[in-house]
Amino acid sequence: MIVIMGVAGCGKSSLAQALARAESCALIEGDDFHSPASREKMSKGIALTDEDRAGWLSVLAAEIQKHTEGVVLTCSALKKSYRDRLRQSVPTLQFAFLEIGREEAQRRVVARAASHFFNAGLVDNQFATLESPVGEAGVIRLDAAAPLESLQTQVSQWLHRQAPV
Repeated sequence: MIVIMGVAGCGKSSLAQALARAESCALIEGDDFHSPASREKMSKGIALTDEDRAGWLSVLAAEIQKHTEGVVLTCSALKKSYRDRLRQSVPTLQFAFLEIGREEAQRRVVARAASHFFNAGLVDNQFATLESPVGEAGVIRLDAAAPLESLQTQVSQWLHRQAPV
Protein backbone atom coordinates (compact mmCIF):
# COMPACT_ATOMS: atom_id res chain seq x y z
CA MET A 1 0.00 0.00 0.00
CA ILE A 2 1.35 3.35 -1.00
CA VAL A 3 0.41 7.02 -0.92
CA ILE A 4 1.57 9.24 -3.77
CA MET A 5 2.06 12.58 -2.05
CA GLY A 6 3.21 16.14 -2.59
CA VAL A 7 1.99 19.65 -3.26
CA ALA A 8 -0.64 20.49 -5.86
CA GLY A 9 0.63 20.09 -9.40
CA CYS A 10 3.41 17.62 -8.61
CA GLY A 11 1.80 14.80 -10.63
CA LYS A 12 0.21 12.64 -7.95
CA SER A 13 -2.73 11.51 -10.07
CA SER A 14 -0.66 10.70 -13.15
CA LEU A 15 1.87 8.65 -11.20
CA ALA A 16 -0.83 6.92 -9.14
CA GLN A 17 -2.70 5.85 -12.27
CA ALA A 18 0.46 4.49 -13.87
CA LEU A 19 1.51 2.70 -10.69
CA ALA A 20 -1.91 1.17 -10.04
CA ARG A 21 -1.93 -0.18 -13.61
CA ALA A 22 1.61 -1.54 -13.34
CA GLU A 23 0.99 -3.16 -9.96
CA SER A 24 -2.56 -4.33 -10.78
CA CYS A 25 -4.05 -2.79 -7.69
CA ALA A 26 -6.83 -0.41 -6.77
CA LEU A 27 -6.49 3.35 -7.14
CA ILE A 28 -8.05 5.83 -4.74
CA GLU A 29 -8.03 9.46 -5.87
CA GLY A 30 -7.92 11.40 -2.61
CA ASP A 31 -9.44 14.52 -4.17
CA ASP A 32 -12.65 12.56 -4.80
CA PHE A 33 -13.22 12.37 -1.05
CA HIS A 34 -13.02 16.07 -0.17
CA SER A 35 -16.28 17.40 1.24
CA PRO A 36 -18.29 19.81 -0.90
CA ALA A 37 -17.43 22.56 1.60
CA SER A 38 -13.69 21.88 1.26
CA ARG A 39 -13.93 21.81 -2.53
CA GLU A 40 -15.75 25.12 -2.43
CA LYS A 41 -13.10 26.68 -0.17
CA MET A 42 -10.25 25.51 -2.40
CA SER A 43 -11.96 26.67 -5.57
CA LYS A 44 -12.26 30.14 -4.01
CA GLY A 45 -8.58 30.16 -3.04
CA ILE A 46 -9.21 29.56 0.66
CA ALA A 47 -6.69 27.19 2.22
CA LEU A 48 -7.95 24.19 4.17
CA THR A 49 -7.26 24.04 7.88
CA ASP A 50 -6.15 21.03 9.89
CA GLU A 51 -9.77 20.76 11.02
CA ASP A 52 -10.97 20.71 7.39
CA ARG A 53 -8.51 17.97 6.58
CA ALA A 54 -9.19 15.82 9.67
CA GLY A 55 -12.43 14.32 8.38
CA TRP A 56 -10.96 13.83 4.92
CA LEU A 57 -7.95 11.97 6.33
CA SER A 58 -10.24 9.75 8.41
CA VAL A 59 -12.25 8.85 5.32
CA LEU A 60 -9.06 8.11 3.36
CA ALA A 61 -7.75 5.96 6.22
CA ALA A 62 -10.96 3.94 6.19
CA GLU A 63 -10.82 3.62 2.39
CA ILE A 64 -7.28 2.22 2.31
CA GLN A 65 -8.15 -0.29 5.02
CA LYS A 66 -10.77 -1.77 2.66
CA HIS A 67 -8.03 -2.75 0.18
CA THR A 68 -6.03 -5.48 1.88
CA GLU A 69 -4.81 -6.67 -1.54
CA GLY A 70 -3.01 -3.38 -2.16
CA VAL A 71 -3.91 0.14 -3.11
CA VAL A 72 -2.41 3.33 -4.49
CA LEU A 73 -3.78 6.48 -2.85
CA THR A 74 -3.26 10.07 -3.95
CA CYS A 75 -3.11 12.45 -1.02
CA SER A 76 -1.10 15.61 -0.53
CA ALA A 77 -0.16 14.40 2.99
CA LEU A 78 1.66 17.69 3.48
CA LYS A 79 2.24 17.43 7.23
CA LYS A 80 3.82 14.64 9.21
CA SER A 81 0.69 14.52 11.39
CA TYR A 82 -1.40 13.82 8.27
CA ARG A 83 0.94 11.00 7.23
CA ASP A 84 0.89 9.63 10.77
CA ARG A 85 -2.93 9.64 10.71
CA LEU A 86 -2.85 7.46 7.59
CA ARG A 87 -0.14 5.23 9.09
CA GLN A 88 -2.39 4.62 12.10
CA SER A 89 -4.82 2.80 9.82
CA VAL A 90 -2.11 0.85 7.94
CA PRO A 91 1.22 0.79 9.83
CA THR A 92 3.09 -0.61 6.79
CA LEU A 93 1.92 2.23 4.54
CA GLN A 94 4.60 3.54 2.17
CA PHE A 95 4.86 7.07 0.73
CA ALA A 96 6.22 8.28 -2.61
CA PHE A 97 7.03 12.00 -2.30
CA LEU A 98 6.96 13.87 -5.60
CA GLU A 99 9.25 16.84 -5.02
CA ILE A 100 8.73 19.82 -7.30
CA GLY A 101 9.76 23.46 -7.41
CA ARG A 102 7.26 26.19 -6.62
CA GLU A 103 7.37 27.74 -10.12
CA GLU A 104 6.80 24.41 -11.89
CA ALA A 105 3.95 23.51 -9.52
CA GLN A 106 2.35 26.88 -10.18
CA ARG A 107 2.69 26.43 -13.94
CA ARG A 108 1.08 22.98 -13.82
CA VAL A 109 -1.81 24.08 -11.59
CA VAL A 110 -2.54 27.04 -13.87
CA ALA A 111 -2.44 24.71 -16.92
CA ARG A 112 -5.11 22.41 -15.46
CA ALA A 113 -7.35 25.18 -14.10
CA ALA A 114 -10.21 24.39 -16.47
CA SER A 115 -10.43 20.76 -15.32
CA HIS A 116 -9.63 20.90 -11.59
CA PHE A 117 -11.22 22.68 -8.63
CA PHE A 118 -7.91 23.63 -6.98
CA ASN A 119 -7.22 27.39 -7.17
CA ALA A 120 -3.72 28.29 -8.35
CA GLY A 121 -3.60 30.95 -5.66
CA LEU A 122 -3.14 28.17 -3.09
CA VAL A 123 0.17 26.85 -4.41
CA ASP A 124 2.20 29.08 -2.06
CA ASN A 125 0.13 27.83 0.88
CA GLN A 126 0.90 24.23 -0.10
CA PHE A 127 4.63 24.94 0.05
CA ALA A 128 4.24 26.79 3.35
CA THR A 129 2.36 23.83 4.83
CA LEU A 130 4.66 21.11 3.47
CA GLU A 131 6.73 19.26 6.05
CA SER A 132 9.11 17.22 3.93
CA PRO A 133 8.87 13.48 4.57
CA VAL A 134 12.47 12.92 3.49
CA GLY A 135 14.13 10.88 6.20
CA GLU A 136 10.91 9.27 7.47
CA ALA A 137 10.75 5.49 7.31
CA GLY A 138 8.90 4.09 4.31
CA VAL A 139 9.36 7.14 2.08
CA ILE A 140 10.92 7.44 -1.35
CA ARG A 141 11.74 10.89 -2.73
CA LEU A 142 11.14 11.42 -6.43
CA ASP A 143 11.93 14.26 -8.81
CA ALA A 144 8.51 15.29 -10.13
CA ALA A 145 10.17 16.60 -13.32
CA ALA A 146 11.30 13.09 -14.32
CA PRO A 147 9.36 11.27 -17.05
CA LEU A 148 6.25 9.46 -15.79
CA GLU A 149 7.46 6.05 -16.97
CA SER A 150 10.72 6.52 -15.06
CA LEU A 151 8.86 7.56 -11.91
CA GLN A 152 6.55 4.56 -12.09
CA THR A 153 9.50 2.20 -12.60
CA GLN A 154 11.40 3.71 -9.67
CA VAL A 155 8.42 3.32 -7.35
CA SER A 156 7.61 -0.21 -8.52
CA GLN A 157 11.21 -1.34 -8.02
CA TRP A 158 11.37 0.33 -4.61
CA LEU A 159 8.10 -1.26 -3.50
CA HIS A 160 9.23 -4.72 -4.50
CA ARG A 161 12.38 -4.26 -2.42
CA GLN A 162 10.28 -3.02 0.55
CA ALA A 163 7.01 -4.93 0.83
CA PRO A 164 3.97 -5.79 -1.28
CA VAL A 165 1.83 -2.92 -2.54
